Amino acid sequence: MPVLPKARPLDRELARRALELVEAGTTEMAESVLRVPLDYYNDPARFAREQSLLATTPLALAPSCRLPSPHDYLVRDVLGTSVVMSRDGDGKVRAFLNYCRHRGARPADGCGNTRRFTCPYHAWTYDSAGRLVGMPGAEGFAEVDRGDYGLVQLPCEERHGMVWVVLTAGAPIDISAHLGPLDDELAQWDFGSYEYLTEREFESDVNWKAALEAFAESYHFPYVHGNSLIGQNTIANTAVFDPFGKHYRLGFACPWIVNARGKPDPGPPLDSMALIYWIFPNLVLAVSAVGAELIDLLPAGSPTRCTVRHGWMAREPSTDDATRAGYQALYEAVHAAVRDEDFAMLPTCGDAIRHAQHDHMLIGRNEIAVQHVVRTFADALGFALP
Repeated sequence: MPVLPKARPLDRELARRALELVEAGTTEMAESVLRVPLDYYNDPARFAREQSLLATTPLALAPSCRLPSPHDYLVRDVLGTSVVMSRDGDGKVRAFLNYCRHRGARPADGCGNTRRFTCPYHAWTYDSAGRLVGMPGAEGFAEVDRGDYGLVQLPCEERHGMVWVVLTAGAPIDISAHLGPLDDELAQWDFGSYEYLTEREFESDVNWKAALEAFAESYHFPYVHGNSLIGQNTIANTAVFDPFGKHYRLGFACPWIVNARGKPDPGPPLDSMALIYWIFPNLVLAVSAVGAELIDLLPAGSPTRCTVRHGWMAREPSTDDATRAGYQALYEAVHAAVRDEDFAMLPTCGDAIRHAQHDHMLIGRNEIAVQHVVRTFADALGFALP
């Protein structure tokens, strides 16, 4: 990968940089156009390497605010694997493979609060720390040590208001090392104090890496989001870009940033910007003054199909029904833009990935964050770009 500038901290200088770009009618640029071979998106062998990467890289599977109390739990299917995350009686979040150690049925389902997970097949029971605590007909298993047959634990760490899990039992996990220079940046947001609102999941016929690219530029905003909240509240094709190792931050300027013209202090960034983080490999965080969207993108069994999980959490917990209704209305608006605009268009890209006969895609200099995504995956998966 090329040497990238060191990321700058989140301060008022970020808004000043954005205003300068708006005034100049431009955006931060890459050094050159990037040509991406079509097989970056559709090659089965490369897809297999991506699956291996995802199985051994920490994934932020849930915000902490989904598990606020002891014995809260949440089940997610991730890349075909059922995972249960549970906050035990001491307040520690753990993650387990959601398969009974007897015959493999799933002891946990959905989400809620419980001290016991009971397998629906033979009623083997596990506590919120994953220990096997109940075994009907125990005389049939007299020589079995229950201590050896708890739920299989996955590497798990709670950090920056997120529950991070590695899908491979026994693998190492070090979230500080994984985040690198983004670690301190995320710490300042205090996502652990946010309030969970809702999330929805759907599938789409597009490569998961191509779907990530839709959240790495505002070049498409006038054409895809021209009549919606996203297009009306951002200045298209204008973004401040900062790499943080594998990850990045994008700052999209809002139209009212021009009100800071000529002022010595442009104000806090969130007064006039929306900030987008890509947390390698699959999570997009869109942070505003009100809350944060979590857009979790993963492959869905083939190179040209992906799973989209779109959630939202509030920066200030709601104190009444009217506030919560306002949050829900905001989420509905942004979800409609993601589902009915981005993912109405993206399957056409998926169709090109399957059937096009040109040999590469072009990523422009103005799509600097998209280039960063492509180069990061190329580096992580061990292949060279032209």
